[in-house]
Amino acid sequence: MKKLFFLASVLLCLTSINAQTKLEYKLSVGDVFIVQQNAKQVITQEMQGMSHELTNDITGEYKMKVLEKKDGAYSIEMSFTDLNMKMTSNLQGVLMDVKAKEVKEGDIQSTMFNSILNVPVKITLASNGNITNVDGGDKLVTKMMDASGITDATTLATIKTSLGKEYGTEGLANSFKQMTYIYPNAANKVAVGDTWENEYSGKLNTKNKWTLDAQDANTTTLSCTADVVMTVKDANANMDLTGTQTTKVTANAKTGFINTMEVTGTSDGNSTIPMLGDQKIPTTITSTIIYKTIE
Repeated sequence: MKKLFFLASVLLCLTSINAQTKLEYKLSVGDVFIVQQNAKQVITQEMQGMSHELTNDITGEYKMKVLEKKDGAYSIEMSFTDLNMKMTSNLQGVLMDVKAKEVKEGDIQSTMFNSILNVPVKITLASNGNITNVDGGDKLVTKMMDASGITDATTLATIKTSLGKEYGTEGLANSFKQMTYIYPNAANKVAVGDTWENEYSGKLNTKNKWTLDAQDANTTTLSCTADVVMTVKDANANMDLTGTQTTKVTANAKTGFINTMEVTGTSDGNSTIPMLGDQKIPTTITSTIIYKTIE
């Protein structure tokens, strides 16, 4: 009887060990992924008894091709294949409506964003999804500046700084980490129910706690809760906000690449506008971002 009990205990232990898995990207040279992104951000500010609501709708599509695997990391060529942005104010109506594939005569914004379509940028992706290097982001900013036709040096410098925060080397790295940096360190094996933490910085600083919710031969299911600090400082406005963010992910268990990801967040705090001095403007931002691999 004792031998049977011992054998059962060993089998249970082995089952527990086998249930642990190494979550990571397992890509092959030549792999190609087409990802669609849909984002909606609503910024609400209270000023002089009035509520100003600014809605940003952004849709995009990008292609990612694995070029090389070296020292446990992947070299990936990324290019935007589509980009659309619409900004609407509840007080002023449509402020911007850009479709990068549809260049309108005299529309500087559509010309600028059209200039970066299908322009490759190289990303170095660690096996846990951390992006350790981006090569070519600044080239995107330069192409947009050249396409703008703007010649005034002061205006060029202001726009370049603003675009660099989003499309420059560091801006792109921080942006794509939200989609890719989802796995624990390579040495750690996890089982369903286990958690791990990571963080990334930039305009949006997040401290993330991830959970492996489920896994089978085909699909890995993850969830994440995060504390968020958002700091924006530019010539037009400054924001200091804090909040929370939740993420739900399904990923291909064989490659590690996402199938779907939904990120929702709410942050609040205060904004200041230089022309208004030190007046604090109560500000709330809600956002939903959905990523989907379509190919």
